[in-house]
Amino acid sequence: MVIRMKANVTYWLDESAERLPDKTAFAEEGKSVTFRELQSQAKAVATQIIGKGLFKKPVVVYMEKGVDVLVSFMGAAYSGNFYSPVDVDMPAARVNKILEVLEPALVITTAALKETFESYDYSGGFLLFEEACHGEIREEQIEAARNKGIDTDLLYVLFTSGSTGVPKGVTITHRSVIDYIDWVTETFGITAQDSFGNQAPFYFDNSILDIYSTIKTGATTFIIPKNLFAQPVLLLEYLKEKEINTIFWVPSALIVVAKLKAFRNVDVSETLKRVLFCGEVMPNKQLNVWRKFLPDVLYANLYGPTEITDACTYYIVDREFADDEPLPIGVPMANTDILVLNEKNEPVTGDEIGELCVRGTSLSMGYYHNPEKTREAFVQNPLNPFVPEIIYRTGDLVKYNEYGEIIYLSRKDFQIKHMGHRIELGEIETAVSSLEEVSLCCCLYDEKRQRIVLFLEGELEKAFINERISGLVPEYMLPGKVICLEKMPINANGKIDRVKLKERL
Repeated sequence: MVIRMKANVTYWLDESAERLPDKTAFAEEGKSVTFRELQSQAKAVATQIIGKGLFKKPVVVYMEKGVDVLVSFMGAAYSGNFYSPVDVDMPAARVNKILEVLEPALVITTAALKETFESYDYSGGFLLFEEACHGEIREEQIEAARNKGIDTDLLYVLFTSGSTGVPKGVTITHRSVIDYIDWVTETFGITAQDSFGNQAPFYFDNSILDIYSTIKTGATTFIIPKNLFAQPVLLLEYLKEKEINTIFWVPSALIVVAKLKAFRNVDVSETLKRVLFCGEVMPNKQLNVWRKFLPDVLYANLYGPTEITDACTYYIVDREFADDEPLPIGVPMANTDILVLNEKNEPVTGDEIGELCVRGTSLSMGYYHNPEKTREAFVQNPLNPFVPEIIYRTGDLVKYNEYGEIIYLSRKDFQIKHMGHRIELGEIETAVSSLEEVSLCCCLYDEKRQRIVLFLEGELEKAFINERISGLVPEYMLPGKVICLEKMPINANGKIDRVKLKERL
């Protein structure tokens, strides 16, 4: 039998389990799983799924974040199906909307959580993890399922917010994850000697880097307890104790550590090697704090929406930046093409602003069971009228700097027309973030009152802020109102919750 190593991510697990059977693959507080255990338990889960006659069907995983979720993911993959994680803390209304879109064939959960899930609009079958993970393994059935599959079969569906209130299910294939993780592990030199400190929830695409880099290379991922991200000293102590050398976090998690000066209390310079971040803008002011205390660490800014398998551009920080400068999102990853198109669908020139569009293997297959939204975002490349070639329109506005690097400006949704001027709210946020007194901030536009509203953590007067940033942005971009918050609302993915802030306008 020919093993097609590039067709399915489970072949990575087979190889790592054979090479490093007793090495810890994933660990949480009080529980861990070796590569051999991960493989064995996943195959047992797969056998149960196959026994239900399912192939290329959606399988919901509904459990508390931990190693058992990852076993379930791989079980779905071994069985020739695809997984979709649903968070146990998600509001019932959102769960029901996801179930309406996904129409899952099966839900993997625990006996303790089964009753909760039965209260949702779901009448399908269940697989209890604690029973399935130690059941029999039928290798011939698993091989038959894998041999029927191809690399463009779905691996997972992750749900993002939809503008109409209906969550959008982003579909990602095995091929896209293989392409992405091959790039990650080669670019950053990830090996079995490395260890990740996972921050991202498993229903958030940032987790893909941790999970599959570990499975491919034989590294180890520690699932960091969520409460530690509100206690930066304890967080750094955890990194030091576990000898974690690579982290891939959202910027707001890094900002908390910089803001409270945890580095003065805990030295992680001997263990931490790589600090990667993605998901929102990383202010240079806080990044400079990290760089001051950990100058020998590799820092990399990754950029990309869920629709292109987590990231499509990157910038390895290689020079000094002032606190008020924007950090580049860099250059395209290998095997990825970036098109920056103006309103005429032409490539931008000079420092012209345009929408960032992506083509390549990384692209999602579209939104699950939503052809209308798929057609809006995944379109024919306007620069290639000769053959079908799909690009993804990110809705992000960017420009090139003098180094040929891409600079993120804002969402198209965040571009406003104010006092006759076209304004990127992200430019104001960059200026405000550079102030020593500001840790987190967010700009929104109040359409009703025609004014720019700045939200920030702390107590600062509008006059003080406008005076300080008047040399960084034009007068027409100065906030018309400042709302000071004791704590900035953060959503489940660790990003600033703009929906909640809009309610304050």
